[in-house]
Amino acid sequence: MLQKGMKAPYFEGKDENGNIVKLSDFAGKKLVLYFYPKDSTPGCTAEACDLRDNYERFLALGYQVLGVSRDSAASHQRFIEKYQLPFHLIADTDLTILKAYQAWGEKKMYGKTSEGTLRTTYVIDEEGVIIDAISKVDTKNHSAQIL
Repeated sequence: MLQKGMKAPYFEGKDENGNIVKLSDFAGKKLVLYFYPKDSTPGCTAEACDLRDNYERFLALGYQVLGVSRDSAASHQRFIEKYQLPFHLIADTDLTILKAYQAWGEKKMYGKTSEGTLRTTYVIDEEGVIIDAISKVDTKNHSAQIL
């Protein structure tokens, strides 16, 4: 996992609408960059909805919110529409961003080991430096962990 004080790795990816989103788009702004396994699954939905419900608080404090998963843009569109998410989601189907942020790796579930997305959140400051790194995400109360 990347650590506090490190420069955030450059990223560039397409959001749910096919628009290019890159780290430099957030220069001068604070960014909550969260990585999650899969659209419309219980934990990921709880996490996204908690961020949605607290979105105005994030904006008031100068934060932007951006989610990343390996799901397709079409899947992201459905997820955003179904849960009225006010922030963009990047479709990292080739795992480039997930790997750069060390959010892809070995995980164990039900005694079985597999590779997949490691639920992780990075808070990045206006200068592109990681100011917080959260690996033990409480999906129902994630906003409180960040704020």
